[in-house]
Amino acid sequence: MKPGLDLDEAYRKENLGLVERGCENLVAHIDIVKKSGVRPVVCINSFYTDTKAEVDLVRKIAELNGAYVAFSQHWLKGGEGARELAEAVVTACEEKQQFKFLYELALPLRQRIELIAKDVYGAKGVTYTEEALAKAKAIEADPASRKLGTCMVKTHLSLSHDPNVKGRPRDWELPIRDILVYRGAGFIVPVAGAIKLMPGTASKPAFMNIDVDVKTGKVKGLF
Repeated sequence: MKPGLDLDEAYRKENLGLVERGCENLVAHIDIVKKSGVRPVVCINSFYTDTKAEVDLVRKIAELNGAYVAFSQHWLKGGEGARELAEAVVTACEEKQQFKFLYELALPLRQRIELIAKDVYGAKGVTYTEEALAKAKAIEADPASRKLGTCMVKTHLSLSHDPNVKGRPRDWELPIRDILVYRGAGFIVPVAGAIKLMPGTASKPAFMNIDVDVKTGKVKGLF
Protein backbone atom coordinates (compact mmCIF):
# COMPACT_ATOMS: atom_id res chain seq x y z
CA MET A 1 0.00 0.00 0.00
CA LYS A 2 1.17 3.50 -0.82
CA PRO A 3 -0.11 6.79 0.64
CA GLY A 4 -2.77 8.44 -1.51
CA LEU A 5 -3.79 5.29 -3.38
CA ASP A 6 -7.06 3.43 -2.87
CA LEU A 7 -6.90 0.28 -0.80
CA ASP A 8 -6.66 -2.93 -2.75
CA GLU A 9 -9.88 -4.98 -2.57
CA ALA A 10 -7.97 -7.68 -0.68
CA TYR A 11 -7.76 -5.31 2.30
CA ARG A 12 -11.45 -4.41 2.28
CA LYS A 13 -12.72 -7.79 3.46
CA GLU A 14 -11.72 -10.43 5.97
CA ASN A 15 -8.51 -12.14 4.91
CA LEU A 16 -6.95 -14.24 7.64
CA GLY A 17 -4.14 -15.33 5.34
CA LEU A 18 -2.94 -11.75 4.91
CA VAL A 19 -3.31 -11.07 8.64
CA GLU A 20 -1.17 -14.10 9.45
CA ARG A 21 1.51 -13.04 6.97
CA GLY A 22 1.52 -9.54 8.44
CA CYS A 23 1.99 -11.00 11.91
CA GLU A 24 5.46 -12.20 10.87
CA ASN A 25 6.60 -8.64 11.52
CA LEU A 26 4.76 -8.55 14.85
CA VAL A 27 6.43 -11.78 15.96
CA ALA A 28 9.84 -10.36 15.00
CA HIS A 29 9.25 -7.35 17.25
CA ILE A 30 8.05 -9.56 20.10
CA ASP A 31 11.28 -11.54 19.78
CA ILE A 32 13.33 -8.32 19.80
CA VAL A 33 11.78 -7.16 23.09
CA LYS A 34 12.16 -10.62 24.66
CA LYS A 35 15.91 -10.51 23.98
CA SER A 36 16.12 -7.78 26.61
CA GLY A 37 14.62 -10.11 29.22
CA VAL A 38 11.32 -8.22 29.28
CA ARG A 39 7.94 -9.70 28.35
CA PRO A 40 6.27 -7.37 25.83
CA VAL A 41 2.68 -6.14 25.76
CA VAL A 42 0.94 -6.19 22.39
CA CYS A 43 -1.94 -3.73 21.98
CA ILE A 44 -4.53 -4.69 19.37
CA ASN A 45 -5.75 -1.25 18.32
CA SER A 46 -9.04 -2.48 16.91
CA PHE A 47 -11.27 -0.53 14.51
CA TYR A 48 -14.75 -1.19 13.16
CA THR A 49 -13.32 -2.67 9.96
CA ASP A 50 -11.54 -5.44 11.91
CA THR A 51 -13.46 -8.70 12.21
CA LYS A 52 -13.57 -10.83 15.35
CA ALA A 53 -11.72 -13.62 13.56
CA GLU A 54 -8.89 -11.24 12.58
CA VAL A 55 -8.56 -9.88 16.12
CA ASP A 56 -8.65 -13.39 17.59
CA LEU A 57 -5.92 -14.50 15.18
CA VAL A 58 -3.61 -11.64 16.13
CA ARG A 59 -4.22 -12.32 19.81
CA LYS A 60 -3.51 -16.03 19.39
CA ILE A 61 -0.26 -15.44 17.47
CA ALA A 62 1.01 -12.85 19.95
CA GLU A 63 0.19 -15.02 22.97
CA LEU A 64 1.77 -18.10 21.42
CA ASN A 65 4.96 -16.08 20.98
CA GLY A 66 5.13 -15.04 24.61
CA ALA A 67 3.52 -11.60 24.77
CA TYR A 68 0.80 -10.14 26.93
CA VAL A 69 -2.06 -9.10 24.66
CA ALA A 70 -4.70 -6.42 25.16
CA PHE A 71 -7.67 -5.35 23.07
CA SER A 72 -8.08 -1.57 22.83
CA GLN A 73 -10.73 0.81 21.49
CA HIS A 74 -9.59 3.99 23.20
CA TRP A 75 -10.36 5.93 20.02
CA LEU A 76 -14.03 5.00 20.49
CA LYS A 77 -14.52 4.68 24.25
CA GLY A 78 -11.81 6.87 25.70
CA GLY A 79 -10.17 5.68 28.91
CA GLU A 80 -12.62 2.82 29.37
CA GLY A 81 -11.66 1.52 25.94
CA ALA A 82 -8.04 1.29 27.04
CA ARG A 83 -8.74 -0.43 30.37
CA GLU A 84 -7.61 -3.89 29.19
CA LEU A 85 -4.39 -2.40 27.84
CA ALA A 86 -3.70 -0.54 31.10
CA GLU A 87 -4.26 -3.71 33.12
CA ALA A 88 -1.93 -5.68 30.85
CA VAL A 89 0.80 -3.05 31.25
CA VAL A 90 0.39 -3.15 35.05
CA THR A 91 0.64 -6.95 35.01
CA ALA A 92 3.79 -6.78 32.87
CA CYS A 93 5.35 -4.18 35.18
CA GLU A 94 4.65 -6.33 38.25
CA GLU A 95 6.26 -9.40 36.69
CA LYS A 96 9.82 -10.07 37.78
CA GLN A 97 12.11 -9.19 34.88
CA GLN A 98 15.62 -10.26 33.95
CA PHE A 99 16.57 -7.16 31.95
CA LYS A 100 19.84 -7.25 30.05
CA PHE A 101 21.54 -5.10 27.43
CA LEU A 102 22.26 -6.49 23.99
CA TYR A 103 25.95 -5.66 24.26
CA GLU A 104 28.56 -4.36 26.69
CA LEU A 105 30.26 -1.04 25.99
CA ALA A 106 33.59 -2.85 25.83
CA LEU A 107 32.46 -4.60 22.62
CA PRO A 108 34.17 -3.10 19.51
CA LEU A 109 31.94 -1.02 17.24
CA ARG A 110 31.79 -3.37 14.26
CA GLN A 111 30.92 -6.30 16.50
CA ARG A 112 28.11 -4.22 18.02
CA ILE A 113 26.76 -3.34 14.59
CA GLU A 114 26.84 -6.96 13.49
CA LEU A 115 25.11 -8.06 16.70
CA ILE A 116 22.34 -5.51 16.19
CA ALA A 117 22.00 -6.41 12.51
CA LYS A 118 21.72 -10.14 13.18
CA ASP A 119 19.93 -10.35 16.54
CA VAL A 120 17.56 -7.39 16.15
CA TYR A 121 16.96 -6.95 12.41
CA GLY A 122 17.52 -10.55 11.32
CA ALA A 123 20.26 -9.82 8.75
CA LYS A 124 22.87 -12.40 7.83
CA GLY A 125 25.70 -9.86 7.93
CA VAL A 126 26.88 -6.28 7.43
CA THR A 127 28.61 -4.46 4.58
CA TYR A 128 30.44 -1.11 4.70
CA THR A 129 31.28 1.60 2.23
CA GLU A 130 34.97 2.54 2.19
CA GLU A 131 34.20 5.75 4.09
CA ALA A 132 32.17 3.96 6.77
CA LEU A 133 34.79 1.25 7.20
CA ALA A 134 37.56 3.84 7.65
CA LYS A 135 35.49 5.68 10.26
CA ALA A 136 34.70 2.43 12.09
CA LYS A 137 38.38 1.57 12.35
CA ALA A 138 39.25 5.07 13.59
CA ILE A 139 36.50 4.96 16.21
CA GLU A 140 37.63 1.53 17.42
CA ALA A 141 41.17 2.89 17.82
CA ASP A 142 39.97 5.82 19.94
CA PRO A 143 39.70 4.88 23.66
CA ALA A 144 37.27 7.74 24.35
CA SER A 145 34.80 6.40 21.80
CA ARG A 146 34.51 3.05 23.55
CA LYS A 147 32.33 4.62 26.23
CA LEU A 148 29.71 5.78 23.72
CA GLY A 149 26.52 3.86 22.99
CA THR A 150 25.42 2.84 19.49
CA CYS A 151 22.28 4.32 17.91
CA MET A 152 21.46 2.73 14.55
CA VAL A 153 19.80 4.86 11.90
CA LYS A 154 17.67 3.18 9.24
CA THR A 155 14.12 3.17 7.87
CA HIS A 156 11.28 2.44 10.30
CA LEU A 157 9.20 0.94 7.48
CA SER A 158 11.04 -2.38 7.38
CA LEU A 159 13.20 -4.60 9.56
CA SER A 160 15.72 -4.23 6.75
CA HIS A 161 17.26 -1.03 5.38
CA ASP A 162 14.84 -1.13 2.42
CA PRO A 163 11.38 0.36 3.16
CA ASN A 164 9.84 -1.78 0.40
CA VAL A 165 10.79 -5.08 2.07
CA LYS A 166 7.96 -6.10 4.39
CA GLY A 167 7.29 -8.94 6.81
CA ARG A 168 10.33 -10.64 8.32
CA PRO A 169 13.05 -10.55 5.63
CA ARG A 170 15.79 -13.16 5.68
CA ASP A 171 19.11 -13.75 3.91
CA TRP A 172 20.01 -10.08 3.47
CA GLU A 173 22.89 -7.82 4.48
CA LEU A 174 22.72 -4.47 6.24
CA PRO A 175 24.69 -1.82 4.29
CA ILE A 176 26.37 0.82 6.46
CA ARG A 177 27.11 3.88 4.31
CA ASP A 178 28.33 6.27 7.01
CA ILE A 179 29.10 6.50 10.71
CA LEU A 180 28.50 9.68 12.70
CA VAL A 181 29.70 10.50 16.21
CA TYR A 182 27.68 12.70 18.58
CA ARG A 183 29.87 13.00 21.67
CA GLY A 184 27.55 15.43 23.42
CA ALA A 185 24.66 12.99 23.22
CA GLY A 186 26.98 10.06 23.86
CA PHE A 187 26.21 8.07 20.70
CA ILE A 188 27.97 6.57 17.72
CA VAL A 189 25.46 6.52 14.86
CA PRO A 190 25.86 4.01 12.01
CA VAL A 191 23.73 5.11 9.04
CA ALA A 192 22.15 2.26 7.04
CA GLY A 193 20.81 2.41 3.51
CA ALA A 194 19.38 5.55 1.94
CA ILE A 195 17.76 6.93 5.10
CA LYS A 196 17.78 10.73 5.36
CA LEU A 197 18.58 12.43 8.64
CA MET A 198 16.43 15.19 10.09
CA PRO A 199 18.13 18.57 10.45
CA GLY A 200 19.02 19.64 13.96
CA THR A 201 17.05 22.36 15.68
CA ALA A 202 18.29 25.95 15.87
CA SER A 203 19.65 27.45 19.09
CA LYS A 204 16.17 28.87 19.65
CA PRO A 205 13.63 26.47 18.05
CA ALA A 206 10.09 27.67 17.27
CA PHE A 207 8.47 25.73 20.14
CA MET A 208 10.10 28.12 22.60
CA ASN A 209 7.74 30.85 21.34
CA ILE A 210 4.63 28.75 22.06
CA ASP A 211 2.83 29.21 25.37
CA VAL A 212 -0.61 29.12 26.99
CA ASP A 213 -2.22 32.30 28.31
CA VAL A 214 -3.13 31.39 31.90
CA LYS A 215 -5.97 33.94 31.96
CA THR A 216 -7.74 32.97 28.74
CA GLY A 217 -6.46 29.41 28.24
CA LYS A 218 -5.63 30.23 24.64
CA VAL A 219 -2.47 29.04 22.94
CA LYS A 220 -0.20 31.78 21.62
CA GLY A 221 2.89 31.82 19.42
CA LEU A 222 1.70 29.30 16.81
CA PHE A 223 1.48 31.88 14.03
